Amino acid sequence: MKPLYLLGLMAGLSLQSIAAEPPSPLLDDKPAFIASLIEKMTLDEKIGQLRLISIGGDMPRERILGELAAGRIGGTFNTVTRGDNRPMQEAALRSRLHIPIFFAYDVVHGHRTIFPIGLGLASSWDLEAIATSGRVQAIEASADGLDMTFAPMVDISRDPRWGRTSEGFGEDPYLVSQIARTMVQAYQGKSPAAADSVTASVKHFALYGAVEGGRDYNVVDMSPMRMHQDFLPPYRAAIDAGAGGVMVALNSINGVPASANTWLLQDLLRRDWGFKGVALSDHGAISELIRHGVAKDGREAARLAIKAGIDMSMADSLYLQELPGLVNSGEVGVGEIDAAVREVLGVKYDMGLFHDPFRRIGSAKDDPADVNAESRLHRKAAREVARQSLVLLENNDRTLPLAKRGTIALVGPLADSPIDMMGSWSAAGVAKQSVTLRQGMLDALGSKAELSYARGANITDDKRMVDYLNFLNWDNPEVVQDPRSPTDMIAEAVAVAERADVIVAAVGESRGMSHEASSRTSLQIPESQQALLRALKKTGKPLVLVLMNGRPLDLNWAKANADAILETWFSGTEGGHAIADVLFGDYNPSGKLPISIPRSVGQIPTYYNHLRVGRPYIEGKPGNYTSQYFEEQTGPLYPFGYGLSYSQFELSGLQLSSPTMARNGELDVSVTLKNAGPRDGATTVQLYLRDEVASVIRPVKELKAFRKVALKAGEAREIRFRLSENDLAFVNAQLQRVAEPGEFEVQIGLDSEQVERASFTLQ
Repeated sequence: MKPLYLLGLMAGLSLQSIAAEPPSPLLDDKPAFIASLIEKMTLDEKIGQLRLISIGGDMPRERILGELAAGRIGGTFNTVTRGDNRPMQEAALRSRLHIPIFFAYDVVHGHRTIFPIGLGLASSWDLEAIATSGRVQAIEASADGLDMTFAPMVDISRDPRWGRTSEGFGEDPYLVSQIARTMVQAYQGKSPAAADSVTASVKHFALYGAVEGGRDYNVVDMSPMRMHQDFLPPYRAAIDAGAGGVMVALNSINGVPASANTWLLQDLLRRDWGFKGVALSDHGAISELIRHGVAKDGREAARLAIKAGIDMSMADSLYLQELPGLVNSGEVGVGEIDAAVREVLGVKYDMGLFHDPFRRIGSAKDDPADVNAESRLHRKAAREVARQSLVLLENNDRTLPLAKRGTIALVGPLADSPIDMMGSWSAAGVAKQSVTLRQGMLDALGSKAELSYARGANITDDKRMVDYLNFLNWDNPEVVQDPRSPTDMIAEAVAVAERADVIVAAVGESRGMSHEASSRTSLQIPESQQALLRALKKTGKPLVLVLMNGRPLDLNWAKANADAILETWFSGTEGGHAIADVLFGDYNPSGKLPISIPRSVGQIPTYYNHLRVGRPYIEGKPGNYTSQYFEEQTGPLYPFGYGLSYSQFELSGLQLSSPTMARNGELDVSVTLKNAGPRDGATTVQLYLRDEVASVIRPVKELKAFRKVALKAGEAREIRFRLSENDLAFVNAQLQRVAEPGEFEVQIGLDSEQVERASFTLQ
């Protein structure tokens, strides 16, 4: 028995009328339906389902339509309108077995409405806000005919030189795991088959954030215990949350590329974790097995990838070219092809595409007249989330919030740059729809104060760097240089500053500087901007730095010289309004760092939950023969979990419900949080655990719970957490997850360093 849309095709009905028909009862049995379909497929049709094709470039639209009609493509990516996708789905349904395709895109932190980058979302420490961003992304992407997003990106990053630090959620496995779970559930909604849901494809599996030296596409060499304890949990959380896809990383793991890694994709992902979705290669990864040096040619690369468990080959022709011959020679079994096809068809089934191939594409009469229409944006949600993502690092003498009076000087190359507000991987976002800081401040001030503006400097005066950042965008360069000399630009900025009451300087990185393939050897703000800041400091006017960046930067000069520092990352479509809300006190900042900010590049890696050592450096004691760098102060410039407020929050009265925890038991932890400041505000209470003695070396502390709490001025509230034996467990030397008896220290604070302490014993 065939689904009604297939019967309709045979009868010559239109595709749209077929899509409107109710689904066949056969579709109620997913395994039987897919098994029946595979049985009817030729080898060429099966291999066609394993191809994930990028639209454009070497694959023009006419060729795509022909390939689809021949049943030689399983899915596509990089088209983001229903009008573009509809003809391709129609072509796919003209193939012999009428199997629909799916449409995917990198919707990472926004689709048309752009939310803060991953580091910004994580800085909110607010899972409801993060869920809001994910749900809006799903609604907007599905409304454009998309079925899958290559997200969330959950790679743990402890080396900020890595350009893709910007995409992820920071350094901590617990926080990133919570966000991973939240994002998958937000993307997929109640069901990935829902018309307003998209299937999540978690990336990059695995360990991509640990590439050697922070260099993109590099190697990873890591002990299994560290993998399981620190780097694998976020992927597992996403998969346990139901992610329908996994994008496999470009790096190697202990000498074996992820795309040819049977242990990673078969033993761990499918056998141990029970993953039932589709495994996608990253862009061109199968052919790269030749350059990795594990495959001598394309034939061997295709064999390694399919046997390892790569179901779909992204933007790579080797499956099409080599799998038929490999099957005919017996080097690859038909059963191995069928296993991959089963997962591809399965994810399409779960997307609802066999019930209705046009579920998200809809009919032409309902297409938006303008895909970039203002009415399609979700500005209110973007502004609310962006405000929560901002982290106040310094606020000497209560420089902030600024008064809405007098004259304010706004300077810096990022003050009026709409494209940089969006950050990397900004999907279908349109730069001209972004609110810059300049516009946001003008809107906030109205006629109450004067805002004077000067660019002051280029992002960088290094031509080599500018050429690199514009390499893929020669026709429409992202980094546009002001032709004036640095001296003239700084002179103009100083003149503007000297006439003002306060200076706001928007400095940092262009969005391309924190992007894929944009690893850096330095964390310094480019020298062109440093020269500007030094000149502004000499005016003697209060100096407020607004940082825009996708990684922790070297902020030593800023900390010593600025009167206030606001870390805004790249804050998205409504970033200018959100930043202005905080600068002028219309919103009380509440963001906390999801990643430590080192004092210098020489401290990398700097992360709070490092393993204990036999000769630890102890603040206030002699440093000789301890684990430290002797030239500068030990520890980060700003610790994980840190962030100020316009309020003054205080913790007191830490109590445990018992001095012991029984096996399989629980223990309550309570503390009083008070807003002792003059304003209403919110902060995040963070609970850390320290395992005092274990069979293997344990971290100095680990985040185990957090809660964002809003309090009125003067209000106090008891905050309670409940710990279970599972919170005490870790991966031991035998790769078993165990909780060992002994003493544990509870630490509760508003960041990872300033904490209240209490101890209990696990019996």
